[in-house]
Amino acid sequence: MARKRRNPYRAPDHHSRAAREAGYAARSVFKLEEIDRRLRLFKGGQRVLDLGAAPGSWAAYAAEKVGAQGRVVAVDLQPLRQQLPAQAIVLQGDAFDEKLAPTLAEYAPYDVVLSDMAPNTTGHKATDKIRSFELFARAVELATQLAAPGGSFVGKLFMSGALDEARALLRKQFSSVRILRPEAVRDVSSEVFLAGIGRITPAS
Repeated sequence: MARKRRNPYRAPDHHSRAAREAGYAARSVFKLEEIDRRLRLFKGGQRVLDLGAAPGSWAAYAAEKVGAQGRVVAVDLQPLRQQLPAQAIVLQGDAFDEKLAPTLAEYAPYDVVLSDMAPNTTGHKATDKIRSFELFARAVELATQLAAPGGSFVGKLFMSGALDEARALLRKQFSSVRILRPEAVRDVSSEVFLAGIGRITPAS
């Protein structure tokens, strides 16, 4: 009988254990922590939009960084497991649904827009990468509408031939673009993060 293939994403590692010890729902917090350390994304009093926020570690980290005078709006189809402070608002639903648009706009403009969104994987890598790019592009479009001039965007993408296209999307809207692969990304993962820094002021 063939042995069942082990899922490398289920096995806890030192990042998983460290996240639990620090009170975070997921190891992904260390990806954002490294991105923040390298790009200096967050400051006190900022407004942050977190797309694909579940289970909530990114929203919790961002809320800590912006402090009680800031605001974090966390959006996901799934409920968040992470306990968040009062300056964080959780919206359960599709971030691209027009029904949520008025609420998202209420707290705009955002100094930082985050997207840790990923498609439900099919097991077919090419299909998953296409879907990942589609989500990334929609997140960039939303950031274009809601980010403040000079603001920042960070989005996840499964590495593929669409990387140059994804980078080009950001270059149209931000003065600087970076590609990062944090140390906490698992070795078996194809994910990278693209950051746009300095939202270009739209022409009037």
